[in-house]
Amino acid sequence: MKNSAREVVENMFTAFSSGDADAFVATVSDDTVWIYHGTQIIPKGSFEKKEGVRAFYNNIMERTEIINFEPLQYIVEGNMVVVLGKEHQRVKRSGRELKQKWVQIYTVENNLITRMEEFATSEEIKK
Repeated sequence: MKNSAREVVENMFTAFSSGDADAFVATVSDDTVWIYHGTQIIPKGSFEKKEGVRAFYNNIMERTEIINFEPLQYIVEGNMVVVLGKEHQRVKRSGRELKQKWVQIYTVENNLITRMEEFATSEEIKK
């Protein structure tokens, strides 16, 4: 049987990949907190409530083209889901390409994401 916390995170990833901002935001609680610790290239940020998560999502979609987004491993314990993954994106304005490896930690309560914390590393792809 599949863990419901993992399903919630997988549904959020599906919405992210399909470009559906409303479905993406529908996976989070009203009081959610998202913390992005930043990388060598991308600045850190903290996003609160549905409005903050929508701003987080829109910022990514407006500024980058996602070439590849790949969750590689899920580790689930109770209502916590840890996901290891990688992505490749192109910055629309400059054309720079970045690759990232990341660890995202989700807390899920009542089938909604109440917290996300991401640790990542990034590198620019030299052409």
